[in-house]
Amino acid sequence: MPMELEFELLKRQQPSQDSGQRCCEWPECKEEAAHRAPKSRDELNNYRWFCIFHAREYNRSWNYYAGMSDEEVEADVRQDTVWQRPTWRIGRNDPGGPDYTVHGEFIHDPFDLLKQTHTSSASRPMDPGYTAEQRRALIIFNMERPGDVDSIKQRYKELVKQYHPDTKSATARSDEKIKDVNEAYKILMAFVSR
Repeated sequence: MPMELEFELLKRQQPSQDSGQRCCEWPECKEEAAHRAPKSRDELNNYRWFCIFHAREYNRSWNYYAGMSDEEVEADVRQDTVWQRPTWRIGRNDPGGPDYTVHGEFIHDPFDLLKQTHTSSASRPMDPGYTAEQRRALIIFNMERPGDVDSIKQRYKELVKQYHPDTKSATARSDEKIKDVNEAYKILMAFVSR
């Protein structure tokens, strides 16, 4: 029992049907027991019944974590943060299963296309002579180098068609995306026009 109080609980008779009252479980107390308190941390839904005075006394001395090591307390707190439900790493289908990636065993790839290393323009090294704004604009336009005015205009038209908020495929982020595209367009046009 996690409680440190040393008293023997009195075995009470069932309350009489005519009175409908419980008696306090504290030794030598005959008051009405209107307040409940859990028996132990293992029996949180089973209660002892006390009068208000003894319920306060019992609760002051009751420690849920009594008898637990620091590691056990930490584990219990961690389990409570997820409502005692099982958890696993994000990106896994089940707690003990394998990690599935695009290159998993379920994809038929007779030409080994997935084994080739493809790098996006965002991961390719850029000319160190560009400013941070220019690099960001190149990433938005998915270009390694600014090229000429015509190539920037062509890419701008494609991106506007893709991200314009008035299109059917518009999302909640379309407004932000089109602002980024417009800003990147201004930066790249200023760069090639100098």
